[in-house]
Amino acid sequence: MAKVQKVYTKEFKEEAVKLLQSSGTSAAQIARDLGMSDNSLYNWQRQLAEKGPDAFPGTGHQSAQAEEIRRLKRELEITRQERDILKKW
Repeated sequence: MAKVQKVYTKEFKEEAVKLLQSSGTSAAQIARDLGMSDNSLYNWQRQLAEKGPDAFPGTGHQSAQAEEIRRLKRELEITRQERDILKKW
């Protein structure tokens, strides 16, 4: 039987980290109350500290750099196709 990984929204992660920072409660207790592991909570806290508002991009919203790389790869592929068509003439 495959284990189903629970997916949390960006807003949930940010609120959980805010709760950890603002309350005097331990991370383990907050994680238990939210039904998750305290390691996840610590990881979210670290990611938010490192990346700020760009933390937790998700699958649909990539960082600006990753989006630029994707756009450039797509543009390169189109340019190669155009070049190959011109070579055939």
